[in-house]
Amino acid sequence: MDETFEEHRQLLLGLGYRLLGSMWDAEDVVQETYLRWTNTDRSQVREPRSFLVTVVTRLALDQLRSARVAREAYIGPWLPEPVDGRAFGPLETAELRDTLSYATLHMMERLSPPERAVFVLREAFDVPYDRIAEILDASVPTCRQWHHRAVRYLSRDSGRFAAPARSEHAELLTRFLAAAQDGDLAALAELLAKDAVAYNDGGGKVRAALRPVLGRDNVVAFVAGLMSRYPIEEARLTQANGEPAVWTVIGGQRQLVAFDVRDGRIHAIYGVLNPDKLIHI
Repeated sequence: MDETFEEHRQLLLGLGYRLLGSMWDAEDVVQETYLRWTNTDRSQVREPRSFLVTVVTRLALDQLRSARVAREAYIGPWLPEPVDGRAFGPLETAELRDTLSYATLHMMERLSPPERAVFVLREAFDVPYDRIAEILDASVPTCRQWHHRAVRYLSRDSGRFAAPARSEHAELLTRFLAAAQDGDLAALAELLAKDAVAYNDGGGKVRAALRPVLGRDNVVAFVAGLMSRYPIEEARLTQANGEPAVWTVIGGQRQLVAFDVRDGRIHAIYGVLNPDKLIHI
């Protein structure tokens, strides 16, 4: 076992996951980085961490560019793979937590690959612009512009990076569960923002809505319809991506549900039903 590489493995895995939104793909990138590390003349490497971050970022960008084509052909909405945030080590800073947030990962899918890379490297790992420019083979002004675009897009919703306290988040999800199970549509509507959206990712492997459900009234009707048609076998709070989430088994179908919670309301519901994406949670 290479001690230097193992010292950085969790960091590299966290970087790869934030760039790709998939633990499977992140693990592949980290494994390829390890192979390249073992074949590198260490005497030429002054800063192992910087070298490894560079390799992971470049490999992830190559994979992300090809993955975007596949995700466009995906059956139904493509959602990131939920994970146990502890896989990447302690989430010691707000920036590490924010960039792991499921809602932020989902929003990052709409960034260009370079914008996503600059955002993750700057926000999560505090990499200076001159180093990012070297990694991406771009100029410092261009990297600054990419970062500005990413932050502007991800911050366009008020409070995007003002995440609620975990206790408040969990309390809101507990109320959501109770309202859904009791069929209390008024209580359910009260918890949702007017422009709430529900996404369901079945990947064509299980039954799921093929399009996002838009608007509070439609989301309430969608949830109520599910509750009336299928028996709830299990429903409990859990953790995903460093935040409270809901684990359910409804009509025999397992599902991890993550939420975008802002200003005391649920703005988005992300239901991950694709069994391939529930391995790491």
